[in-house]
Amino acid sequence: MTNACPPRRAALAAGLAALLPWRGAFAQQQPFPDHALKWIVAYAAGGGTDTLARMIAASLSPRLGQPVVVDNRPGAATNIGAEAAAKSPPDGYTLFSADNGTLVFNPALFRDLPYDPQRDFRPVGLMARFHLVLTVKQNSPFTSAQAMVDAAKAKPGEIDYGSPGVGSPHHLTMERLAKEAGVRFSHVPYRGAAPALNDLLAGTLEAMVLDLPSGLEYLRSGRVKPLAICSATRHPGLPEVPTIQEALGIGRFEAYAWQGMVVPARTPAAIADRLTAELARALQDSAVTDKMRGIGLEPLTGGPDEFKTLIEAERAVWVPLIKERGIVLD
Repeated sequence: MTNACPPRRAALAAGLAALLPWRGAFAQQQPFPDHALKWIVAYAAGGGTDTLARMIAASLSPRLGQPVVVDNRPGAATNIGAEAAAKSPPDGYTLFSADNGTLVFNPALFRDLPYDPQRDFRPVGLMARFHLVLTVKQNSPFTSAQAMVDAAKAKPGEIDYGSPGVGSPHHLTMERLAKEAGVRFSHVPYRGAAPALNDLLAGTLEAMVLDLPSGLEYLRSGRVKPLAICSATRHPGLPEVPTIQEALGIGRFEAYAWQGMVVPARTPAAIADRLTAELARALQDSAVTDKMRGIGLEPLTGGPDEFKTLIEAERAVWVPLIKERGIVLD
């Protein structure tokens, strides 16, 4: 014999069932964000990328009404952090600092990546670029970029230069310079910018492409000698230093390290748009931009469209160079 539900219990069950769609809709309409956000940085704490993320996170937190906590995941040419970000839930609670290494260089440097930069990430907005400077040790005989190039032509491969590692913007910028100037240098890769800079300061390394956040203090004090800046125009912090275009007559030579914010690709448009708007507001805050400029960073504004345009322009320059020079990381 089957027991039937008492009338009151049946009515209660029916009422609860009727509420379920409303509860689901209510849950979907909860304001974003309602808890802390995680910002993955694919570099160690204390470096330029980490400092930039923390500056912007401090501005974003009150705007979003929730903490934005930096999570450092260094290693493997940003691949560890990029994979963690790509595989995070696409709910807007995971942000990632994506640079030209992650989005432009790595697909050409690695045969097998744990992420796909086009398929796995949704651009939110650009953040900053790091100006790059061709430098030599303090007592170097080279007083100009042209003198260094002339020496490299006379003795191919005898002038050594350091970099933070194979495939870094610093390394690839020097490879591009060598190609366009028709010379050959000897590359000495290090595990990060700090040990390479230490050897440059000690005089055991002849040359290095330095990014301003790492080298501005030493350039201003004269402990490192700048020969040319790799930007399109001279930098206001180093007005006496010519551009590569001026120093060597290499037309349209321009190279930077740059960074933007991305989220997992399937993040809802409304949430991504909110993040784009708040990032733009943070980069309009003079308290943020003054700090950025103070350490040698140039604020770089632009939303998803400008971000995508930059990526495509960079791929057109760097991917052919990487393939032509046979540079690989696996």
